[in-house]
Amino acid sequence: MAYFAVLLRAVNIGPGLRVTSADLRGAADDAGLADARTLLNSGNLVVTPGTSGASTADDVARLVQEKLTARIGQEVGAVGLSAGRLDAIAAANPFPAAAKDDPSHLQVHVPFGELDEAGIAKLDLASPGREMLATAEGVLYVHYVDGIGRSKLTPKIIDRAVGAPTTARNWNTVTKLRAACVTPSA
Repeated sequence: MAYFAVLLRAVNIGPGLRVTSADLRGAADDAGLADARTLLNSGNLVVTPGTSGASTADDVARLVQEKLTARIGQEVGAVGLSAGRLDAIAAANPFPAAAKDDPSHLQVHVPFGELDEAGIAKLDLASPGREMLATAEGVLYVHYVDGIGRSKLTPKIIDRAVGAPTTARNWNTVTKLRAACVTPSA
């Protein structure tokens, strides 16, 4: 069975946009997607195509985005990843030691579009801290050695360098999403 992860952008952080897990699962149901499960409360959804007719991660993300926007009355950005792409992202991780020893400070930034390698190269050269950056599988990996909250490498700076908005998940969440994409719901 094909599983897809849908990652929302900038929800449930600070005073910004709030999306409940019930609304996220409801949007998936409204779209005809099946086996909808949310992970954590940070805009993570795992689904199967169900009766939606969706066959790609982009199709699934678009359907969730449309139905969620209709449901809550505010536009929410969503990006989709197939289970296979999640596996490829994990396999290509250039920071395996950080994944093992410091997973909460290793983030994967998934762009809403194509990754601008030239922009990332400039960012890497101008990075003011000890952050370590690398790209693979169309995503940006950042190990925030000194912590995310202290970094001057903000989402706005990353989005500008990437050339598109991104949504980020730490390695713990990536691991949980991968597990959810192979484990049937109870």
